[in-house]
Amino acid sequence: MSLDDDPFGFEITKSGEVRIFRAGREVVVVRGVAAANLSARLGTSAASDQQVLARATGNYRRGNERR
Repeated sequence: MSLDDDPFGFEITKSGEVRIFRAGREVVVVRGVAAANLSARLGTSAASDQQVLARATGNYRRGNERR
């Protein structure tokens, strides 16, 4: 399953938290300095946002998965 088939969603709260969603469920909440850094990298393009969110959650392909 790729990021095109099941993309990440995100929400930036008033308090500065970044909530990351996938398949309608909250995957992770990033707070503090990490959230500020993450929100600064978001918003350039949809494809790059997906890569940034995948890396923030740890859910990205490492090249060693079986097919």
